[in-house]
Amino acid sequence: MAPVDTVWVLGDQLNRHVGALAGRKPGDCRVLLVTSDAKIASKRWHRQRLHLVLSAMAHFADELTMEGFEVDHRHAPSLAAGLEAHLDDYEVGQVFAMEPMSWDGRDMLAGAGVTLVRNDQFLCHYDDFAEWADGKKSFKMEDFYRWQRTRLDVLIEPDGEPTGGRWNFDHDNREPPPTDGRAWPAITQFDLDHIDNAILQEVLEGRSASQLWGAPPDGTWPVTRDQALIRLDEFVRAGLAPFGAHEDAMLANEWKMAHSALASSMNLGLIHPAEVVDAVVDAHREGAAPLNSVEGFVRQVIGWREYVWGLYWLWMPSYQHENGLNATRPVPPAFTGEATTSMACVANAIGHVERRGYAHHIERLMVLGNLALTAGVDPQAMTDWMWASFVDGAEWVMLPNVIGMALHADHGRMATKPYASGGAYINKMSDSCRDCRYDPKERVGADACPFTTLYWDFLGRNEHAFANNHRMARQLGALRRLKNLPAVRARAVDVLAALDAGEL
Repeated sequence: MAPVDTVWVLGDQLNRHVGALAGRKPGDCRVLLVTSDAKIASKRWHRQRLHLVLSAMAHFADELTMEGFEVDHRHAPSLAAGLEAHLDDYEVGQVFAMEPMSWDGRDMLAGAGVTLVRNDQFLCHYDDFAEWADGKKSFKMEDFYRWQRTRLDVLIEPDGEPTGGRWNFDHDNREPPPTDGRAWPAITQFDLDHIDNAILQEVLEGRSASQLWGAPPDGTWPVTRDQALIRLDEFVRAGLAPFGAHEDAMLANEWKMAHSALASSMNLGLIHPAEVVDAVVDAHREGAAPLNSVEGFVRQVIGWREYVWGLYWLWMPSYQHENGLNATRPVPPAFTGEATTSMACVANAIGHVERRGYAHHIERLMVLGNLALTAGVDPQAMTDWMWASFVDGAEWVMLPNVIGMALHADHGRMATKPYASGGAYINKMSDSCRDCRYDPKERVGADACPFTTLYWDFLGRNEHAFANNHRMARQLGALRRLKNLPAVRARAVDVLAALDAGEL
């Protein structure tokens, strides 16, 4: 039998029309997918995160088989071992794969002799991003976003001006949570099928709390392209219009509000960002969604998401080790499910993560990230925890978002000032503080909000690091005028000890 080429599809490239699989037909090639035992054992995964990836891979393999492809979906000790076993079992001509999503993955495939095809699962390849960034003293997300809008012709009028006369409607999208008791858009809960249940029985059942955490899968997350398209349609019809104004707001009993819950589908390849953007822009053109919501969402997809992707490749591999503020504290047990907390905002955000492997971007940044930043949590440990705990987690997502954006560990390369705040911000943008035992206005005392205490302690600990940052001048000036700073710093010692012990 003549050798047949193999197309290796990685677990976050599950799209029939991208990379090495694009244009292929049954009979042209054999398809390889590898479920790696080493990857499964590498982290304490959230159950829904692990199930989502394994189920999506198995469903994709099943779909390709039904289309007529010969599919080798195998379990192996590692990805490399899976490839080696595949080569032993089949007469293979050449192995092709789309460029992986991770730095280490690219090195591994290239070292194994795999022919890499350009990654087109994003709208800006990292080489194009590097070319755009080359020679710039700074490359802000807003500048990249405007470049993307123009080159992709998204929300651009025939005269070249942005739709609505403005590039950015962010000012219109910072409303606090509404108090009118409105109903937020519902989403389909997909039935678990025989593939889902097999993964539950074969992989997830019997694993200890040291190996897995979080609630079991309940059909929240799409595991097929058809399901992802249903989620997109639901968002465009019911979620897009109310998305914008309250996209930064947090509600204890609303885990997603009007957010799309599409990131996991895009990150696995089930749906392409181009079709997501086309759908929301079409909705605006048809009068079904206001511009502030559409622009705000487009900015997340072609702006922030692709900017993070580009920075990851531009700054790796050294970026993963950045720790500019010398933070060494462990991830709080209140985050990992090993302790409860009386901090209502943290309990609410972690409750969302525990139940669904998800919290929207402000809960991630201004609750979980904010506490980790001001407490001095080790950025590598925090990155690892978020990577394993969120259904849309991936190394390329979490490294820039945690190290650069949330924990300011990269010496300000990504964000020019740290995203640190006291309890006042959380009180304004959430409903958590009204039922919390801690007072966001207080810095000292048993009832002082830990966020407020740690905010001032964080500034005090890192005053020297921010001394030459003009964007921190006002905050440092306020720090120097704080009359009870010694008492605040003393209170912070107790807060940090209680945080570490899971007693806060």
